[in-house]
Amino acid sequence: MKIIHRDKDLRDGVGGSIKMVPEEAEDLWHAYNLILVGDQVTATTVRKVQKESASGSSDSERVRMKLCIQVEAVDFDATASVLRLRGKNTTETEYVKLGAYHTLELDLQRAFTITKESWDSLALDRVKQASDPTANADLVVIMMQEGLAHICSIGGSVTAVRAKIETSIPRKRGPAIAGYDKAINRFFENVLQAVIRHVDFAVVRCLIIASPGFTKDQFLEYMNLEAVRKDIRPIIENKQRIILAHSSSGYKHSLKEVLTNPAVVTQMKDTKSYKEVRALEDFFAMLSSDPARAFYGPRHVEAAHERLAIQTLLLTDELFRNADVQQRRRYVELVDSVKDSGGDVHIFSSMHVSGEQLTQMTGIAAILRFPLPDLEDMEL
Repeated sequence: MKIIHRDKDLRDGVGGSIKMVPEEAEDLWHAYNLILVGDQVTATTVRKVQKESASGSSDSERVRMKLCIQVEAVDFDATASVLRLRGKNTTETEYVKLGAYHTLELDLQRAFTITKESWDSLALDRVKQASDPTANADLVVIMMQEGLAHICSIGGSVTAVRAKIETSIPRKRGPAIAGYDKAINRFFENVLQAVIRHVDFAVVRCLIIASPGFTKDQFLEYMNLEAVRKDIRPIIENKQRIILAHSSSGYKHSLKEVLTNPAVVTQMKDTKSYKEVRALEDFFAMLSSDPARAFYGPRHVEAAHERLAIQTLLLTDELFRNADVQQRRRYVELVDSVKDSGGDVHIFSSMHVSGEQLTQMTGIAAILRFPLPDLEDMEL
């Protein structure tokens, strides 16, 4: 995210504006988490208007204009990388009346300005995270099976499918074996080209190739041979960053088993996804071995914090998109208070594999410094 302008005195509890330009899909996800109902957003938009021609007839024409709306609804389309905001126009123009409803579409490389009556610490932290050039996705996983591959980039906030490759593979038997070899080579070549397009080793610290059976091994051998034959320097120079893992399929839903594989987690230590994956694994391990030190659900977690017992707090970003300002403030204050008392806080993206797991458990959990067995029996 490129920050174009930011009010000088902007801080926690103070109102003001930030103008920014989303440069990649993850930036729009950050914007989705920043923009709340009641905020004002200014952006250039296109609206179809009726204009009278010289002959007196009325023709429709698409006109570009700058509008500011007070947001009433926010919707994010991750597939199309478009953020849609609906609300009332606050600046009257020639074509849009004051108070008229309008939908703004925010997309890549188009500037917009967010104005809030009061910024909080989490929103400001997210702006800092979004504008950090080192915060790009640094882990890529290729989920494969014969004839199907998904290339997934995993950043601190979003797990995005960068490419899907499908190739029809005939059965490997009898006279058809020649056709099989030709098809599998074509499939591997398509996956290799997708890797060249979507894996930037200047950013990516680890490339995982996962599949059932030996498909991953065959593709790695093919990729290494082709890299030498075609002198593909990024692959040749970064062979040590490529690791193999088992998965039950080539579909995205199998990412969970890959990212929680102990052998893979060890190799992921230098990536930004490692801390979140490890924190969630630690929570589940604690829940199994010492349940009096692991709790989930807002009431139990808040009760544990009242006793200053939280060592690690885990939350999903969905909790902070609540239209209820008081509810959002409640979680912001919890995060700030846990940090002040020396605890660690991990905010998971609901578009991240680990965030999806946490969402299934109310979206909030905590590992405690010491056991609170009486908390298990409390009806909260």
